[in-house]
Amino acid sequence: MIQKQTYLEVADNSGARLLQCIHVIGSTRKRFAYVGDLVVCAVKSAIPGGLVKKGEVVRAVIVRARKETRRDDGSYIRFGENAAVIVKEQELQEPVASRIFGPIARELRAKGFTKIVSLAPEVL
Repeated sequence: MIQKQTYLEVADNSGARLLQCIHVIGSTRKRFAYVGDLVVCAVKSAIPGGLVKKGEVVRAVIVRARKETRRDDGSYIRFGENAAVIVKEQELQEPVASRIFGPIARELRAKGFTKIVSLAPEVL
């Protein structure tokens, strides 16, 4: 459950290290984002020479969330951290980076983020 002001780890090699959610994309009344949802974030920390710089406003997709998510078979999936992958502004399904780190929930495949799922080392 990600809302405004939530800090997110970055699960790719785009150069950003830490993001802060500033808007949940969807509706003006949508308060929370879950795995597979798009958010607008501010880059709070970045490494030198990366693709994104500190202070930039980027769009990202949530790939891991501490709040559990119920699956269709009745099971729940929960991660130890909140993490996101930065995506391109024009093609919201395409990641900016070339590598994805850590496990990715398979709910992303159903939402159309097949490129992110294919780059991930493990799909849960």
